[in-house]
Amino acid sequence: MNYIGLITLVQREMVRMFRVVTQTILAPLISAALYIFIFGTIVGTKIDEIAGVTYIEFVFPGILMLSIITAAFAHSSSAIFMHKYFNIIEEVLITPFSYLEIVIGYAVAGVARAILVALGVLGIGVLMGAVSLVSLPLFLFYVFGVAMVFSLLGMFAGLFAKNFDQLSMLTTFIITPFTYLGGIFYSLTMLPPTAQTLTTLNPFFYFVDGIRYSMTGITEAHTGIGLLVIIGLIVGIGGVVTQLFRIGWRIRQ
Repeated sequence: MNYIGLITLVQREMVRMFRVVTQTILAPLISAALYIFIFGTIVGTKIDEIAGVTYIEFVFPGILMLSIITAAFAHSSSAIFMHKYFNIIEEVLITPFSYLEIVIGYAVAGVARAILVALGVLGIGVLMGAVSLVSLPLFLFYVFGVAMVFSLLGMFAGLFAKNFDQLSMLTTFIITPFTYLGGIFYSLTMLPPTAQTLTTLNPFFYFVDGIRYSMTGITEAHTGIGLLVIIGLIVGIGGVVTQLFRIGWRIRQ
């Protein structure tokens, strides 16, 4: 493993991130604060407790997950796409990296940005009284796991996209609708039977449910399913992206 090279690649991505800190860190924190204030503080006062916790405590894990997903995906997708666009990716490909090491480097950078955003969102949640914690190990697993899944997915989107419109397609047509239909702002019990069944087929539902369980102790799904989904997606997407780098898919034209 080329540890020096990996550290250098991650450091370069961190420098790129902090050059536009308003866009990469401050913007998602402002969005999360608005979500917490509107849905938690204003709307939450009109809603009774859900499963013994206040509405703001119930929705906060979903807001946290949404921030993690957005940050991880945005970082790795923009990194790969822009490096392709300006031919910077060629500098990485000629270095003494294996393809797996390239994937790990970009993925870790995306996870790092997601963690920084998550820490900021947690700080806002603490100030607004929205944060509780039941299981720290499970909480850390879901935070790092979800961040890794969407960092890898962002890399796939960056490889896939040939222009800026294609880069936003995955976010617009898959990530955003699946996220909002995954139970961020509502309980599964609030839905009619058919909608409940459809929701359980949405993998994003298990991300939200897992983080919510680790923070509040409330779960509406089998915890083991969420763990298997995250591990399976990391291995599956990671393997696909590594293979795409190996064959030069949409890199070597």
